[in-house]
Amino acid sequence: MRRLALGLAFLALWVTPALTEEGALHIELNKLEPNDESCRAYLLLQNGLDADFQSLKLDIVMFDGDGVVSKRLAVEAAPLPAGKTSLKVFNVAGLPCAGIRRVLLNAILSCVDANGPRSGCMSAVETAARGPVPLIK
Repeated sequence: MRRLALGLAFLALWVTPALTEEGALHIELNKLEPNDESCRAYLLLQNGLDADFQSLKLDIVMFDGDGVVSKRLAVEAAPLPAGKTSLKVFNVAGLPCAGIRRVLLNAILSCVDANGPRSGCMSAVETAARGPVPLIK
């Protein structure tokens, strides 16, 4: 029975590859910039992993000064090859930059490389912010 359990555990790890490579996926909120009545966000991504991401969809949540959710977006950050640094620019429609006081990387909605869907992507992420608005996870 114990062998069966170990075999099943090994099979589960083999079927759903995890991100165990050394390194990290760095995501930096580089800046927020006013864009008409919206805010343009700049995310700098550095892929320090051995995975070429075909899909890397981020669940991003913005909070106001009172800690209340102002906006929630799904942002596709791929393609992102291994060892590559990339800039992802997107608009936050209907929300001025002054209304954003904190940004949360809530989840990774999709994490796919050449081998298929990956597990453990969120644990490989390190967040940072260059400006006054923090990016947290």
